[in-house]
Amino acid sequence: MNPALATQGDRAILDRPMVALFCSTKCPGKLILDAYDLAKHFREIGVTVISGFHSPMEEECLRILLRSPHPVIWCLGRGMIKRIPSKPVDCRAAVAEGRLLIVSPFKDNVRHVTAKTAMARNRIVADLATAVVVAHAAPGSKIEALSLELLAAGKRLYTFDHPVNAAILDHGAKDVSRFDFARFASGTKKGRRVPSESTRGSAR
Repeated sequence: MNPALATQGDRAILDRPMVALFCSTKCPGKLILDAYDLAKHFREIGVTVISGFHSPMEEECLRILLRSPHPVIWCLGRGMIKRIPSKPVDCRAAVAEGRLLIVSPFKDNVRHVTAKTAMARNRIVADLATAVVVAHAAPGSKIEALSLELLAAGKRLYTFDHPVNAAILDHGAKDVSRFDFARFASGTKKGRRVPSESTRGSAR
């Protein structure tokens, strides 16, 4: 548990094994759908996800993840918010019920997310997580730079096996379909690997 983090919600969630989730702002449609399927899989088996939930895809994944009894951690790129947001994703019930922990590594006077605070936030998210999933790292993006930095440091990092993710795959990122989520699962169903393409689609 990190004492330097400001929190709203059940701080004990920080003691759980976590999977970090990242995605560049611009993401190919195929990978968006795959990421939503992955978020539904996380939701089903009870994987504790930590993310900044900042890009459009990440934000939608938060909406998906909050439709379950399992905990989620939202790390802010600014100081702690004074009111639990009701939009674009309504987080009020999830915080009240102990399912969503909001954390911030910044002082209260940091009131806006900037490129600098977003990068600092993402590094903290990655440090807190046991493993990292990058749905898409756009070429030349800050997410790609962070991914390469994490891989060089030996962090376990997974992504979708797609040509647009070639840079991080070539540097050691693993195919997320080979990720065994059993150790992260807290749901009633036994953890299992990501569904194959043949089983996807019915949940969309």
